[in-house]
Amino acid sequence: MCTGSCLDFVAASLTPEDVKGLDVLEVGALDVNGSARALVTRHGPAAYLGVDMQEGPGVDDVCAAEELVERYGRDRFDVVLTTEMLEHVFDWRAALHNLKDAVKPRGLLVVTTRSFGFGYHAYPYDFWRYELDDMRALFADFELLDLAADPLSPGVFLKARKPEAFVEADMSGHALYSMITRRRSVNVTDRDVARFHKRRQILMPLRNAERAVRRLRDRILG
Repeated sequence: MCTGSCLDFVAASLTPEDVKGLDVLEVGALDVNGSARALVTRHGPAAYLGVDMQEGPGVDDVCAAEELVERYGRDRFDVVLTTEMLEHVFDWRAALHNLKDAVKPRGLLVVTTRSFGFGYHAYPYDFWRYELDDMRALFADFELLDLAADPLSPGVFLKARKPEAFVEADMSGHALYSMITRRRSVNVTDRDVARFHKRRQILMPLRNAERAVRRLRDRILG
């Protein structure tokens, strides 16, 4: 899935020189509200593989982000692209590890994801928010070519190159902002997630009722 601004970033970031004749992997390729695929394939890659955890438009193979290396191998792709996926992955460390390992040395990794202030959006879950400083820390083991905030809504964009002598950064102690705990957390548990969704099931009907009352009041007074 992709927002308008993330499509613009992908279009600007992946040039014909980055793509032509090379192998491209898109992770989280399900076309929910837009896809970057055409922006990349127009440059003539040797192969383009779109994967997601479920079947649907834009998905060539069903594979979770945490299982990329097991499925396709290490140092396999020249370009790995993921748009608006990382906030939805429970085990973000495993996902990042696989994204990094799937890229060939000197290959490119392009990432877009959401930051604090962007509302909860479950596809089917929504766990994390990433800031510019988070991306600098989490990709300290890559050469950062472009790192920017989304100009239209809270989010971050990254283009980075994998070094020849890649040594993965230690992400074990890094705390991201969690949509589940509503604070920066090193980890969340299944129990945290269950509690969060139970609260949402209770609160959502109340919030919907409040919105309906406000709309009715505005109609009467307006």
